[in-house]
Amino acid sequence: MTKEMTSFVYVTYILSTPEKVFEAITKPDVARCYWGHENVSDWKPGSKWEHVRANDERTVELVGKVIEVSPPTRLVITWANASQASDPASYSRVTFAIEEYDNMVRLTVTHDELEAGSGMAKGIKQGWPAVLSSLKSFLETGSGIDLFAKPKSA
Repeated sequence: MTKEMTSFVYVTYILSTPEKVFEAITKPDVARCYWGHENVSDWKPGSKWEHVRANDERTVELVGKVIEVSPPTRLVITWANASQASDPASYSRVTFAIEEYDNMVRLTVTHDELEAGSGMAKGIKQGWPAVLSSLKSFLETGSGIDLFAKPKSA
């Protein structure tokens, strides 16, 4: 029996350039500023990448491989929890499509090959909007948002 798969797509418009958006995703020192993590790789097809918590512990939380890279317009990676790295079925795919729009960028993040109902599928539906909002804020204002903020009680 095959597993039911799902995908998640998020589109945002950022007052920036494709080069700065691509750099924000791929440069560890920039990603740290809005994500609280560093994306570490040499960004060559076939290379591994790691999503490392930007704190004293430097925990590797996510892992994957670089599938496709065309700076500054496209990046495709595989994505899995580090704890599931040895299970090929646990990997999903993330595509960053960066398109110039006059004086801004349309960033489309497509996270697919996700098992429907899985913890990863649920987590990214909350995670991507927060991370990409922080990316937008960081590139437009110089400050990311608090990714660990909680809703205020009524």
